[in-house]
Amino acid sequence: MDRFRMIFQYFQSSSESVMNGICGLLALASVKMYTSFDFSCPCLPQYNMAYGLGIMFIPPIILFLCGLILNRQSLVMLEEWRRPPGCRKKDLAVIRYMCSSIMQRAMVAPVIWIIVTLLDGKCLICAFSGSMNPEKFGGFANVSTVQVQQLLAKVPCKDDELLRNSTSRKAVSRYLRCWSQALGWSILLILIIAAFLARWLRPCFNQATLLQARHWSNYIDIEQKIFEETCCEHSRLFAHKCILHFFESMRQEIKLHSFSLPREGEGDEGEEDPLRGITDQDKVNKLLETWFYEKPPLDVS
Repeated sequence: MDRFRMIFQYFQSSSESVMNGICGLLALASVKMYTSFDFSCPCLPQYNMAYGLGIMFIPPIILFLCGLILNRQSLVMLEEWRRPPGCRKKDLAVIRYMCSSIMQRAMVAPVIWIIVTLLDGKCLICAFSGSMNPEKFGGFANVSTVQVQQLLAKVPCKDDELLRNSTSRKAVSRYLRCWSQALGWSILLILIIAAFLARWLRPCFNQATLLQARHWSNYIDIEQKIFEETCCEHSRLFAHKCILHFFESMRQEIKLHSFSLPREGEGDEGEEDPLRGITDQDKVNKLLETWFYEKPPLDVS
């Protein structure tokens, strides 16, 4: 459990390249999940569409949320968007850049899942077999409307005794599989063309604005990391001071039990005291409140 927690914290504090690696792992995991998933269409008119579309779209939602959870910048972006302006103004261009970057990474695994399901075709056959027009396919003549609906709903079930060797079932299945694969390849082609245009048309826009947004996006992330690390270090030092103060106040009682305490100032020679002037909980809370409500301006001159 501790090892898993360490890995999760490493992922949260990772750099942009590692986040790209996580998105790739999620995409591979989505393909592995689908290939190992036992797809079993209920073959009932009232449940086929809900089951087929649910398998197609519910796992992508889960993968999308996992991508947002694992991406540390999603929380950083929300904090930057919700924080009071204070002494530092908020740049909407930076927030938009962070949002775009987060969404692009989080959408990789869901899109891969949807494309794989469409290329496989099982979900679309299960969802829309009952919606086909029986007049387009032979073998459904002299059958009542209710029976036709039941037979169409059983198209995804290859082992059903009524339709095991039926050419009509094979025709409906091939028709829907062709549409599913055509839709999957079309989505893939559109995404590739969009990525190609975004890649090659980017130099036509203002590169200085993009560089500024990227720079300050990285700065906000790094600033948050350093602030958290500094708070952890301050907490450790403050706890150390509080414990020393407690034992110092108990010096007389400890002497009765023959314990020895270091003299005041021992072990601190040559070390800079970062807690000078911060002596109680209220002052610490005031500092944290000031940091939240009055972010210092980005000017160290």
